[in-house]
Amino acid sequence: MTKPCVNLKTIKNFRLLNLIVILSLSIISSTGFQLKAQTSVSSLQELKTYLNADNVHVKMKPGVYSITAEDVKNGLYTQETKIKNSSKVLLLFEGSHSTFDFTDVTIQVDTKVFQAFGNNQIHELQIIGNNNVLKNLTLVDLGSVHDAPTRRATNIVMDGAHNKIEGFHVTTKGSFPYGYGDAFGKGGKSVIPHRKHSACLIRGESNHLKNSKFIHRSYGHCIFMQAANNPIIEGCEVEGEVRRTDDMLAETSGPAFDVDFMTVWGYKLPKGYMLSTGEAGIRAYDGGETIIDGKQYRRGTSNVTVLNCTVKYMRTGVTIAHATGKKYVEGCIAKGCENGYSLGSGDLVNCKADVTHGPAYASTYERDKGYNADITLIPSTDPYVNGTGTVAYIGGSLHKITLQGSSQGVEQGLQIKVGGEKNNIRLLHGNLPNQNDFKGFDFELNNQTEYPVYLSNKSSGVTGESQGPITNLGTDNTIKFIKK
Repeated sequence: MTKPCVNLKTIKNFRLLNLIVILSLSIISSTGFQLKAQTSVSSLQELKTYLNADNVHVKMKPGVYSITAEDVKNGLYTQETKIKNSSKVLLLFEGSHSTFDFTDVTIQVDTKVFQAFGNNQIHELQIIGNNNVLKNLTLVDLGSVHDAPTRRATNIVMDGAHNKIEGFHVTTKGSFPYGYGDAFGKGGKSVIPHRKHSACLIRGESNHLKNSKFIHRSYGHCIFMQAANNPIIEGCEVEGEVRRTDDMLAETSGPAFDVDFMTVWGYKLPKGYMLSTGEAGIRAYDGGETIIDGKQYRRGTSNVTVLNCTVKYMRTGVTIAHATGKKYVEGCIAKGCENGYSLGSGDLVNCKADVTHGPAYASTYERDKGYNADITLIPSTDPYVNGTGTVAYIGGSLHKITLQGSSQGVEQGLQIKVGGEKNNIRLLHGNLPNQNDFKGFDFELNNQTEYPVYLSNKSSGVTGESQGPITNLGTDNTIKFIKK
């Protein structure tokens, strides 16, 4: 009888595969992790039973789900954040090492819910556990842009550590007043009492917001950071709205008309500017509170990374001047914003902006130092309403700034300005002098556009080259005109 042929290489590979499987199972057992079988849920109440669980993989059945004020009245949503200044939370993710897949799922939140909890701030969705992944949810505020919360509201809050939100599509509505930006107040002082509604607050440790889109129709920030360390915002798109101040002044009734258009800045709303109806597209704050592993922390925001994001029609594109540590922004686009980028210090690499409604870049404070920016100016199909008259406003020191690309706004009289008056709508008539009339000194500017460079009498020690004409009112400036 012929003996079967035995392939020794096959036997060795089979034994090696078995060994790998055994070792993998041993590692999983020793570290306490478990293989996660997918669990399917078909209602929000069923979903809630898994929100405090560890090591689960939950897939929600595709469809449209709703949260109404009647649901709140019936006690279906009573969770709190369990930290100081506690908020009411519709969906509170307390577990860790879990995945929640919302592919083809839409959750609609009736804007009347924002008043249903009384005088409490509302979070629609919040994560306080660690190492969770939430993906592909469509989250929609259903109702009027004027359905303001009793206090304030936020669609998404990320606390905890190493969490990721990916592939979300969020529509934010419901605030008061809506349609005027911050002209009548934003913080403690206001002419018209306001009730804000922001879209996404990132806090905690090393949390990651990725490939998500936000349609922002609310007075409040879109994506902002408080008490966040090592946050990453990647591949996100923000779309807000803008309005001419001339159109606001044409109103014959409403909250702005009722105060005779007297702004919080101490003077009547001026014509000739464009204001976002929201606030910042992507913004960092230097203070805030977060919860990680059940412990509350009060701290600033540090080590911010923003990659490949697009922000349209917001008060600012990316403003992270108030963060500390390493600040890195790459591959971003700001369109139709009142201001494109303000980092204070750090690196802005291969980014784009138009100057339709304001500068592509503006210094935040005179102490801004070491801002390395590479900005390509892009043309716009929108009418130019740039009340500041600036392409960029540069103050502070030790920067290296390169501006290249389109010179479309030259015919509008726009210029690159170093130091002096910003002409920002908020800084007229001597208002907020600590944010205006800066010195700009000891930095390098490379202007590869035809925009003129205006070196104010507050400028000194500016080096580099410009393809646009130079007006020099400063001292010791050696920037050279290079004919194109």
